[in-house]
Amino acid sequence: MEIELVHFSIGKPKPMKYGVNKEMTTGICKELAEEVFLSKDGFLGDVVADLRFHGGPDRAVCVYPYEHYAQWEQEFQTTLPPSTFGENITVTNMLERDVFIGDTYQLGEAIIQVTQSRIPCSTISKRLGIPGILPRIVATGYTGYLCRVLEEGIVRKDSQIKLLERHPDSVSILFSNEVYFHRRKDIKAMEKIVAVPELAEDWREPLTGRLAKLK
Repeated sequence: MEIELVHFSIGKPKPMKYGVNKEMTTGICKELAEEVFLSKDGFLGDVVADLRFHGGPDRAVCVYPYEHYAQWEQEFQTTLPPSTFGENITVTNMLERDVFIGDTYQLGEAIIQVTQSRIPCSTISKRLGIPGILPRIVATGYTGYLCRVLEEGIVRKDSQIKLLERHPDSVSILFSNEVYFHRRKDIKAMEKIVAVPELAEDWREPLTGRLAKLK
């Protein structure tokens, strides 16, 4: 099925108010972009606030499936803004169940490779004022995912996205989420994930640590 780029967004950290008279600095509130150069470190002008959990070569591009927006809007009776989850590209027909770690895609002039699932954080709940959405994202595995850049290039808001190569190990983002969040003692499943050479180190390290303790 043809992939559609619905929203293309970048942004820099800025103050965000949440709760009762609370404020934090975050890069989650991105703005729609027209044309941006994508480097190995990410989109120019796209900056993260917390480098421990965001950014870096293995997390250069954040992707979120557009199909989930309808579910969250219905479930929480709300209207979500573009790039609600701080993603750079919001896309159709790239669901977590259908995307494998190591898959490569053409994105405009650039080529990207899926490296890991995204681990959602409380900033999403704070932005929306919906405490219940974070546990639901974890429960469903509808987290979105992250990519590294294999070839740099220009990306435009109307750029085409095309699957170039499926990874032969067939370890999906949804499977990874299920194991990471819900099957924490499943040795065979964790071994299957860490065996994928293209897996980001930020996922390999904790899973390898779990395996060492279980063995």
